Amino acid sequence: MKYFVRVLRYVRPFWKKAAVSGAITVTVSLLALLGPWPLKILFDSVLGSHPLPGVLVPVLGPIVDRTLLLLLVVVGAGFGITLVSNGLSVANSYLQTALEQGMILNFRSDLFQHTQRLSMAYHDRRRSGGLIFAINFQADAAAGLIMAVQPLVQSSLTLIGMFWLTYTIDRTLALLSLAVVPFIYYSVGYYISNIQDRLRDVRGMEGESLSIIHEAVSMLRVIVAFNRQGHEFRRFREQGERAVGARVDVTVRQTLFSLAVNTATAAGAALVMGFGAYRITQGAMTGGELLVVLAYVSSIYGPLEAISNTIGSLQDRFISLEMAYGVLDTKPDINDRPGAVVLERSRGEVEFSGVDFSYEGRRETLRDISFRVEPGEVIGIVGPTGAGKTTLVSLLPRFYDPQEGRILLDGRDIHEFTLRSLREQVSIVLQEPLLFSGTIADNIRYGRLDASMEDIWQAARSANAAHFIEHRLPLGMDTKLGERGVKLSGGERQRISIARAFLKDAPILILDEPTSAIDSRTESVILKALERLMEGRTTFMIAHRLSTIRFAHRILVMDEGRIVEQGSHDELLALNGLYRQLHSMQTARPDRPGKSGLTPVGAAS
Repeated sequence: MKYFVRVLRYVRPFWKKAAVSGAITVTVSLLALLGPWPLKILFDSVLGSHPLPGVLVPVLGPIVDRTLLLLLVVVGAGFGITLVSNGLSVANSYLQTALEQGMILNFRSDLFQHTQRLSMAYHDRRRSGGLIFAINFQADAAAGLIMAVQPLVQSSLTLIGMFWLTYTIDRTLALLSLAVVPFIYYSVGYYISNIQDRLRDVRGMEGESLSIIHEAVSMLRVIVAFNRQGHEFRRFREQGERAVGARVDVTVRQTLFSLAVNTATAAGAALVMGFGAYRITQGAMTGGELLVVLAYVSSIYGPLEAISNTIGSLQDRFISLEMAYGVLDTKPDINDRPGAVVLERSRGEVEFSGVDFSYEGRRETLRDISFRVEPGEVIGIVGPTGAGKTTLVSLLPRFYDPQEGRILLDGRDIHEFTLRSLREQVSIVLQEPLLFSGTIADNIRYGRLDASMEDIWQAARSANAAHFIEHRLPLGMDTKLGERGVKLSGGERQRISIARAFLKDAPILILDEPTSAIDSRTESVILKALERLMEGRTTFMIAHRLSTIRFAHRILVMDEGRIVEQGSHDELLALNGLYRQLHSMQTARPDRPGKSGLTPVGAAS
């Protein structure tokens, strides 16, 4: 019931379709009550000598002695009831399909939108395949729950109406037909109490199978490089076999439940038929009445079976809804505070004050981080792997929130600003350039969605990307990149990322080792583009090779989550500390000989 009430909100946009569909459902149920009566009239009053039912005498009385005409009317009435009922069912099928698909789209959209609101910490804990499974395959559960209501209502109305009519014809047979109800009731209860955990396990296994597929496709280059296709196939196959085994087990139990219900109703029908035949031999009822009773009893058992099977299948829906609402009910860790204001454009003044941060399951990722950055200042961040460099800059756009301390932007706590406006102040260029599968123009335009083509070309020129786009790619800006931009080289992808940052034109720039995977010649091209990008912007540049940040205004040296040194390149060398050790290691065994670093910001290149 808790899920049903929550799901009703997805019916609201389609309430007119739902109302019409409900009216059709009631009408079809009423028509189903009329279905057996032409057969009774045909058997008793056309072929036999029994009088017409009293309610039909005013209508059919004048032709009661004209057998052929009465026969045609009765047969035509039966055909008309069936035709109208089926026509309404077709219309109802259209309405229910439109309602169901609209609900699925809206529920799936809410799931997709909500997953984007959840923090990076949440996504760090969850496998992407599980979220994809919840969004793509669990979203139909909400609509399925509503779609199950109308058959239940129709079956219930038919059940009540037909039992009442059967009761008016022969009370004993009507009551006898209900002898199977206690058995069905307890069967449904036993089924529900024993199937939910199994269904939950099956859904989890099916989600795990999708996670393996997603991971394998994402890691395909590594799989092929290490020749591990067979290993991944076996992993997928073994997981799939477990999921198939569990699903078969559940399906067998569902089938046995249906068999038990159908057997009970068949036994009830046989009991009614045998006792009804006995009543005819005693002269207590006519053959036509028995036909009507048998038709109604069969129709009573049909709804009973439908109700039982629908209740059984609903358990699958409930488990799917449990998984889907498990995502929707997850509260985002990163939210706008009450009263948060929109930040139009920052000056770029940043201050960290006593910041501590730890990932779940890991202690002291950052400890007592304090420093201040003036607008337009270039800050280099260096240190051993695992020192906390990327985590540090991830706190500024609030990908994560610190457990202690404050981060100030233009003298105000970043929590005072809306998330949307805060993140508009920051452009990020990552070590691995992440591109979408659309065109080059689409990927650059991602920095500012309303940008014109002239703006896009200008950003490409600033990023030193225009030449290869125009001269090496026949389709130019309309070139489709494929997933993750696989059609471009690493340096070309990075220049597209830089162009995207140019187009966004944010006052704060984060560069997370943007040239670490680039060859020397390409790096010099990218560094020149980065020099232009950093002009007038507060910049945080994480670097592994110290030569790329030696002319930064200030360098922060991190180790084990702390800032252990800070100063200019020359000042840090004079300290004879960790920075000097890192510098000595790189100059003794340079990663790439002959490489030049960035020129001072604003200097001629």
